[in-house]
Amino acid sequence: MLLENKKILIMGIRNKWSIAYGIAKSAYENGAKLIFTYIDEESRPKLEALVEEFEGSKFYQLEDASEDEKVEESFKVIKENEGQIDGMVHAIAHAKTEDLANDFIYTSKDGYAHAMGVSAYSLILVSRVAKELDMLAPNASIVTLTYLGSEKVMQGYNVMGAAKAALEANVRYLANDLGKDGIRVNAVSAGPIKTLSARGIKNFSSILGIVEEKAPLKRNVTPYEIGQLTTTLLSDMTSAVTGQVIYSDCGYSIMG
Repeated sequence: MLLENKKILIMGIRNKWSIAYGIAKSAYENGAKLIFTYIDEESRPKLEALVEEFEGSKFYQLEDASEDEKVEESFKVIKENEGQIDGMVHAIAHAKTEDLANDFIYTSKDGYAHAMGVSAYSLILVSRVAKELDMLAPNASIVTLTYLGSEKVMQGYNVMGAAKAALEANVRYLANDLGKDGIRVNAVSAGPIKTLSARGIKNFSSILGIVEEKAPLKRNVTPYEIGQLTTTLLSDMTSAVTGQVIYSDCGYSIMG
């Protein structure tokens, strides 16, 4: 098994249809010991019920992954209880509803800062705090999630496109900074998936239809398939891969 006895921290799981759940399922099936974060005490029972099949999972509160003090507080507890971890999955992103509903030109300053803080800065923050706390084991791997809207205009994606572009740049710079410690940082660019977050994008169902029509594999990707790729990136099988954005979208991104 690719992740046998490796401790993997997963941040951002929401429900059984989320990409993070697909990642958790694949990682668990490959022997990982899973650690999850939740936002508040109200959400903890829901998370525990959601991942009850992943026996032995641990749970820690992380109220806001874009706030320095909150991340430091949470990671100190994780480090104290779990020791070093072998991988982190950053599946955290958010934008204000109005900034997805309106044309991009009407993005508010607060909305732009919010999307950037939660969706992009949070990766820098969790990586930095984990490094400072000596929380990352030798040869640890960090994986985040992005989307084609970072480099091409996808109608309705708006400010999230800008945030994902920043996130991808963060991956490259973090890979450079952490490489000297043997730590890898990569992003998976997933094809469109009908997640809770995707519901905020206008005409999302039509995007799924277009991908199914034009992608070389003539279908959409599944959360579990994203999970399989992420498991590989978290494993020693990809020990020389870092700073990359790797597509898992049934080939849609190559089409003109």
